[in-house]
Amino acid sequence: MVAQADTPAAAHGGGHKHPWHLVDPSPWPVVGAFSAGTLGAGMVVYMHDGGFWLLALGVLGILTTMFFWFRDVVMEATFQGHHSAPVQIGMRYGMVLFIASEVMFFAAWFWAFFNASLFPPAAIKGVWPPPGVVPFDPWQLPFLNTLILLTSGITVTWAHHALLEGNRRHLLQGLGLTVLLGLTFTGFQAYEYAHASFGFKDGIYSTTFYMATGFHGFHVIVGTIFLIVCFFRAKQGHFKVEHHFGFEAAAWYWHFVDVIWLFLFVCMYWWGSGSAATH
Repeated sequence: MVAQADTPAAAHGGGHKHPWHLVDPSPWPVVGAFSAGTLGAGMVVYMHDGGFWLLALGVLGILTTMFFWFRDVVMEATFQGHHSAPVQIGMRYGMVLFIASEVMFFAAWFWAFFNASLFPPAAIKGVWPPPGVVPFDPWQLPFLNTLILLTSGITVTWAHHALLEGNRRHLLQGLGLTVLLGLTFTGFQAYEYAHASFGFKDGIYSTTFYMATGFHGFHVIVGTIFLIVCFFRAKQGHFKVEHHFGFEAAAWYWHFVDVIWLFLFVCMYWWGSGSAATH
């Protein structure tokens, strides 16, 4: 006589006797990969004045993938009981490796920036910043944005501590403030781009600056979406003191975004603009 499964996870796995989660077949990895490829191709087309329709299609695909994949993971974690302690350990390792890959991604842009700034080519007359480029004053809007992002790191940490203490009201307040600060940062970044004295195609300084800060801005938007999802999950009581990896992952990602911005501010806004030599 076959024993009946006594937990949702065991029932889902057909009575398997191990703590791991055997994920159901899902279309979202394939859809996400295709959407990411479309997004990358759309960016190239857009940068070469080919229109934004392919870029918009990629963004729509990414947002669709995020929505349905988040929905599936929330169901697995909160309602089906599949995220056991060993599964959470694996997910933590996965998040750490994902952030490490993101570090390498940004390292490429910093490499390009420092290669051009430390060894300026003859095409820009061997000087940095290149002739005709008027960099942003790092101690105006960039510094304000730095304070905003650092403050958001404090508020998300406050939210995490509130969660660990079982204080739902402070958890929601901390998450709400973090989302608000993230949106404010993005708005100021857009304002800065709109008032820049140089365009994306105006040389190596402009290209490396926009690619590095632009991709960071994209990560801020993604991180803000993560935190918005966490806010509504917290409001519905999904997070428990002993089980809240979804929130932890979003907080880790947000702190990574904070640290990358500090490097961007110091290297590209301050030192790279020549301001370091005048202070």
